[in-house]
Amino acid sequence: MAAPEEQELSQAQTEKLLQFQDLTGLESMDQCRRTLEQHNWNIEAAVQDRLNEQEGVPSVFNPPPSRPLQVNTADHRVYSYIVSRPQPRGLLGWSYYLIMLPFRFTYYTLLDIFRFALRFIRPDPRGRVTDPVGDVVSFIHSFEEKYGRSHPVFYQGTYSQALNDAKRELRYLLVYLHGEDHQDTDEFCRNTLCTEEVLTFINTRMLFWACSTSRPEGYRVSQALRENTYPFLAMIMLKDRKMTVVGRLEGLIQPEDLVNQLTFIMEANQTYLMSERLEREERNQTQVLRQQQDEAYLASLRADQEKERKRREEQEQRRQEEEAARQSVLAEERRRRTLEEEKERKSECLPPEPALDDPDSVKIVFKLPNDTRVERRFLFSQSLTVIYDFLFSLRETPEKFQIVTNFPRRVLPCLPTEEQPNPPTLKEAGLSRSEVLFVQDLTDD
Repeated sequence: MAAPEEQELSQAQTEKLLQFQDLTGLESMDQCRRTLEQHNWNIEAAVQDRLNEQEGVPSVFNPPPSRPLQVNTADHRVYSYIVSRPQPRGLLGWSYYLIMLPFRFTYYTLLDIFRFALRFIRPDPRGRVTDPVGDVVSFIHSFEEKYGRSHPVFYQGTYSQALNDAKRELRYLLVYLHGEDHQDTDEFCRNTLCTEEVLTFINTRMLFWACSTSRPEGYRVSQALRENTYPFLAMIMLKDRKMTVVGRLEGLIQPEDLVNQLTFIMEANQTYLMSERLEREERNQTQVLRQQQDEAYLASLRADQEKERKRREEQEQRRQEEEAARQSVLAEERRRRTLEEEKERKSECLPPEPALDDPDSVKIVFKLPNDTRVERRFLFSQSLTVIYDFLFSLRETPEKFQIVTNFPRRVLPCLPTEEQPNPPTLKEAGLSRSEVLFVQDLTDD
């Protein structure tokens, strides 16, 4: 079956297609057209999306999958710091440790067996993340209820959002996984995480994201970071264009030690962050330069289009003027031809000139506006219209005129009017046997 033909592009769409290809450097015209169609022919949005793809940012029409989380955890250069539990001291400490050891071993063994068996009965509900933001907000509320509001500022969003913000802002991201059942969690939160020294350090130098592993969002992050024990902290940053875990702190760590370890990790990776900032600044400058070039190109294109528009308008105006002049010439020719035909018709309809010795004849000398004289005889019984038609049939007579007597000066009513539909005869007009009449030009009036 033949493929359906593509719809033809309009002139505006063709110009946008060529402009988009010039701005992006794409050789495939089909790819340029698909991209513009995806953006509803919005060239600015299409160009920006294309530039984002070149810089590693996914297209809005190909969003990145939400799972698995794209964090590099396999780097062998990751700094790891594990704090072991202190050994018992003295006879009393060892006695308490040995007495509690069987009970502790039995409790955790039974708990692990119970959780393992429970997985066969029903799947772990933490495996399905339905409301990641709700998981984080719920953990923050429960944390504040138990430990108070004096704590580092929690990032109130999903883990993926925290990663994106840290990447966009080129900041460190400190991730804390809260193990509610672990024996060191409570002491760590009260005596380390909520101390003024630690919260001030974290708030001024990095983003801080935390969640409980008993909630789906925290459990998902736990599966991605693969912690060994609790409390667990992971330092993440943009390294080699990927969000990478650069430090792992596990176990019950003291406030001063925590600040020292975080400072060491930051100093050890500062060069990578500076390199990323310089590279991003260079990309931004390149993008600004490209944007300025694009703006200059668009301004030049708009100026050329404006020139072309004015040129077309001037051409159209000249064409209209030429057409109007041609029509005027044609109208003048038609008017003259109609006038000549009317003169011929009037000349053919004139009654014959009476004889010289006819006692009823009137000799009239007409003085025309060009100072020429015309002489003709008429009958007293004829209407003044005959005089007018005679003069109208002459080539020397203007198109519009009136006939005037000299003494006394009066205009002869040669044409019918509403008050006098039948003009008077020569006799009724009071003309004598020999008259001199003047033809007055009314064309300008």
